[in-house]
Amino acid sequence: MTVDNDIGLLERTLTALGRPAWDVTPEDIDRVVGDLAVQGRKTSTRREYVQIFKGFHRFLQARKAAEIEAAFGVRLVCPVDEFNASRHVGDDSPALLPPPTPERVAVFFDFIKQRIATARKYGPAARDYAMFRTLYHAGLRSEEASLLEKPDAHFARGPFGKLHVRFGKGAHTSGPRPRWVPMLDGLDLVLRWFLEDVRPKFPSSPVLFADESGGPLHRGTIRNRLRYLMQLEGRPADERFSPHALRRACATHNYERGVDLVAIQQMLGHWTVSSTMRYVRPSATFIEDAYQRAVASTLAELTGKDTTA
Repeated sequence: MTVDNDIGLLERTLTALGRPAWDVTPEDIDRVVGDLAVQGRKTSTRREYVQIFKGFHRFLQARKAAEIEAAFGVRLVCPVDEFNASRHVGDDSPALLPPPTPERVAVFFDFIKQRIATARKYGPAARDYAMFRTLYHAGLRSEEASLLEKPDAHFARGPFGKLHVRFGKGAHTSGPRPRWVPMLDGLDLVLRWFLEDVRPKFPSSPVLFADESGGPLHRGTIRNRLRYLMQLEGRPADERFSPHALRRACATHNYERGVDLVAIQQMLGHWTVSSTMRYVRPSATFIEDAYQRAVASTLAELTGKDTTA
C-alpha cells in the first residue's frame, strides 16, 4: 500500500469515527466496524480500517503524547482492544495473545457465579454465567451460542449429554455445518440448572440464551457483556479476554490434558486439524509437564504404585 493510499484510508477512518483520534473510544471502533459489516465490506477491508487507525494512534503515542496531554488533558490509551479487534478478523483467525489459563478462567467463573446472588437482576446474571461456561466448556463461537435453542440440549445423548449446534460455521460460505458437542466438565449440570431455574424467568420462546424480550442475544451483545463483567471484576487489562479467547482456551486446555487433536477438531467444528493446531497455545511448561506425566506413568507401571498421588 502506498503512502497516498495510507493517508486516504486514514482520512476515511477518522471521518467515520467522527472525532479526533485522541477522543476515540472502544465503542466508536465497534460502531465503525459494525457499520462496515452492515455495508457488506469484506473482512480484509474492516481489518485495514482498524489497523490504519491503530498504527496512527501508535504514532501519536510515540511522538505527540505529551503535546496532546498538555493541550487537551487527554492521556493516550489505544481504544483498539481484543474485544473490538476480534470483530475485524474472522471467528477462525488465531490471536497473537495466548488464551487465558485454566486458573484465570476458574477465577473469572467464580466471580460471576458469586455475583448472581447480589446482581440487581438475577436472570441476566445467571444467564451470563451459564452462557460463558458454555462458550468455554463446549468451545462454541459466540454466534453459535446465540442461535442455540432449548431443544438443542440433549441430556440423554452420550455419557455426558450433548449440544446440537445446528448452525455451526461452514467453510468458504458453504452454509451451516451442524455438529454434536459433548457437555464436558459439568456443563450438563450447569445447563440443567439454567433450564430449570433461570430460563423460566425470561419470556417464553425457543431461544436458549435469551435477552429480556425472549429473543436471541447478538454476538456483539455477548462480547459487550463479557467486557462489562471484566470491568466489574477489576482485573488488569492484560488479564482480560474475549469470548473467542474462551474458545481458544477450550482447545488449548483440552489438548494440555491429553485430549486427541482430532477430537478437539470435531468439537470445535474445524474442517481440518491444521486449523485446530493454530488455536492450541500450550503453556510455557507444557513440555516439562508432559515429561513428568510420562515418567510418572512409566514408574507406576514398573513399580505398581501410583507416583502421582
